[in-house]
Amino acid sequence: MNKTFGLLFFVKKAKTIANGTAPIYLRITIDGKVTEIAVKRYILPEKWNTRAQKVEGNAEDVKAINTYLKTLEQQIYDVHHQMLKDKATITVESLKQRFYGTEERKRTLIPIFEDHNNKIEALLNAEYSPGTLERYKTSLKHTVAFLQWKYNVSDIDIEKIDHAFITEYEFYLRSVRKCNNNSAVKYIKNFGKIIRICLASGWLAKNPFINYKVKIKEVERVFLAEEEIQVLVSKEFNTERLNQVKDIFLFSCFTGLAYVDVKKLTKANINIGIDGEKWIFINRQKTDTRSNIPLLPMAQEIVLS
Repeated sequence: MNKTFGLLFFVKKAKTIANGTAPIYLRITIDGKVTEIAVKRYILPEKWNTRAQKVEGNAEDVKAINTYLKTLEQQIYDVHHQMLKDKATITVESLKQRFYGTEERKRTLIPIFEDHNNKIEALLNAEYSPGTLERYKTSLKHTVAFLQWKYNVSDIDIEKIDHAFITEYEFYLRSVRKCNNNSAVKYIKNFGKIIRICLASGWLAKNPFINYKVKIKEVERVFLAEEEIQVLVSKEFNTERLNQVKDIFLFSCFTGLAYVDVKKLTKANINIGIDGEKWIFINRQKTDTRSNIPLLPMAQEIVLS
């Protein structure tokens, strides 16, 4: 809340021009800080009533100037009142900018998030996988839903995103969306990338993730025993599709490749290694690292079948 707000019209005698008239200015004071606005009206300094802050006289041109001053004063008060309603930060400069319509455009969250996702989509299969795009699209949907749930808005000024916003978003993911710990953390991390873009672009002065801590919980992986794998190897399904699914799963077991890597595997990825045996040479999609994997007999049998 601003402690002081004052307006004062005065004649700037130091700028008196050749015909003896001087310009009228409006001084705006907020919390001891001052700025001035040129009224663009000139009068003889001796005609100015300092106490009444108006031009003395009854001539039509004098009345016109005094009416203009009152109108200008009311316009400034209206701008100040609107900024209070908007809960905007009010300084002499921000008030002046609002009055002249030269305020810096506020940046909001959703267009920045959408632009980020559009860039990922443009680089799909070149730098990003379809899975990455899908995760960010889902994260955007959760963000939009959270804004509606918590604030009843469809977008928000990025400057209003603070530590409380982050913690409330996490609570929403866990409670309303029923996300488990690791899913909630991943969505928060996706959101964090958007915040890092804002920080790097100079749109945010403070990182809302400071002092915010959350971590992935280690998940105990369930694995198949050799006997269980052998049962699956021996199993014959009634449909070709299910047999194909079984083969892909077993191939993943014997190579350690994720499904997304198996899906893009071609004959060109299988070559003879330095030991004279067949190996798989592939760049892993998730980590974009090179992997050299020996093609074990069972995996080789699946490939050749």
